[in-house]
Amino acid sequence: MGKVVLVTGAARQLGGRFVRRIQRDPEVDRVIAVDAVAPGHQLGDADFVRADIRQPAIARVLAEHSVDTVVHLDVSAKTVGTGGRTAVKETNVIGTMQLLGACQKAPSVRRLVIKSSTNVYGSAPRDPAVFTETTPPKSLPSGGFAKDVVEVEGYVRGFARRRPDVAVCVLRFANILGPEADSPLADYLSLPVLPTVFGYDPRLQFVHEDDVVDVLGIASREPRRGTLNSGTFNIAGDGVLLLSQCSRRLGRPTMPLLLPAVTWVGQALRTVGMTDFSPEQIRLLTHGRVVSTVQMRETLGFHPQFSTAETFAEFARSQGPGLLPPEAVGRAVDRLAAMPFAGAAGEVLGITGAGDTHPTPSAR
Repeated sequence: MGKVVLVTGAARQLGGRFVRRIQRDPEVDRVIAVDAVAPGHQLGDADFVRADIRQPAIARVLAEHSVDTVVHLDVSAKTVGTGGRTAVKETNVIGTMQLLGACQKAPSVRRLVIKSSTNVYGSAPRDPAVFTETTPPKSLPSGGFAKDVVEVEGYVRGFARRRPDVAVCVLRFANILGPEADSPLADYLSLPVLPTVFGYDPRLQFVHEDDVVDVLGIASREPRRGTLNSGTFNIAGDGVLLLSQCSRRLGRPTMPLLLPAVTWVGQALRTVGMTDFSPEQIRLLTHGRVVSTVQMRETLGFHPQFSTAETFAEFARSQGPGLLPPEAVGRAVDRLAAMPFAGAAGEVLGITGAGDTHPTPSAR
């Protein structure tokens, strides 16, 4: 008998892609796709079960199908279908609690994979240059999706203590991008003009959708010799990009604003439904975040196909041309940087330039 894999969040694009991919694994006999809403995409030969993981009924699903591997992808910053921030938090936190409770009572479960996020580290002015998996955040996230994933990981650690016989793998993904990306940051980068925080040019990391599906497959299988697919791992592409470089490559101008004005603009954008410009996203676009991927390579044995720059290039191609040619945006940024007040501000803030010609540090 092959493995029986249960995947939550099957109605999301990422969940649907993984459901279709895991069916090709010769070790897998059946795939149970679970979500509270019917997916708008094909799931191949998977058995779709319409179930809300916030309800105790998820325990019956595990028992009826003798599930041995659970891949929990229904942890997201955006909801599927109707529902606002409250529904998202309930699914992320209450749904995870219910799922873990069901897994704890299911003797057949032997492996658990959790989709988490580098948001657990937060974004603060005194952050280290690079976060490792054991680096504590300078300040715990106080709200939004970042707080959700902190709580989710706390419940997962408790489950791991209660069920030491289950291999638990937590994947902390950097910002996921690609042609089908569906996240608040992707929405922000799709705006015709990008509001930015005056005086800041944050470092950002990205991971490609294809790499996300690939690493989920590795985490859900038995480990190869010399690797270990249990524990907590940062997942990101090589290198970093500055926000100013992102705007150039998109051909979208930036609109630098003082921090209070950025907060006001964010509230306005949320009100009209253009993007979820949350306080945590504003902090990311102020201070940035970079994580180490040494454990991903050396312990998990995963090597991404796409670097951060290549991931962003794929996303940029899917967006089509921006308002201005990238060359024009670059020249405008260079002219602003050459002005006396900009140079003085840059020296005070420690910003030496944001052009594509400047080397960007690696986060390997």
